[in-house]
Amino acid sequence: MLFQQAHIEAYESSDGKIGHEWMEGVYTLVLHTVGRTSGAVRKFAVLYREVDGHYVLVASRGGMDTHPNWYLNLVAQPEVRVQVAAERFTVRAHTAEGPERAALWPLMVEAFPTYAEYQQMTSRVLPVVVLTRV
Repeated sequence: MLFQQAHIEAYESSDGKIGHEWMEGVYTLVLHTVGRTSGAVRKFAVLYREVDGHYVLVASRGGMDTHPNWYLNLVAQPEVRVQVAAERFTVRAHTAEGPERAALWPLMVEAFPTYAEYQQMTSRVLPVVVLTRV
């Protein structure tokens, strides 16, 4: 199992053959954000689930009380590049709210049950993010 920098390097150099399936049945994409203060391109390996042609993420940060940097970067600049397996493309991100989040959250917990544990570890509501191809 690879994590962040090693994961990203293996994923990109193998067109996702290494790292796309992070664990059995759990998939990742590489998210390219722009640092909200630095302006530098930042890459993150993030778990996702495809739902109705969209890529859905959870900004869990392992149940910590602060949002992950990739999420804060997306809020500041929602149009970003991603790599899903061998395919690279631009997406626009939005945070699911209300009924949309209510419908997506159980799907994400089904895909990665640890999200339910992460939610119990923090007082913040874990953001559910939807990426839509531009």
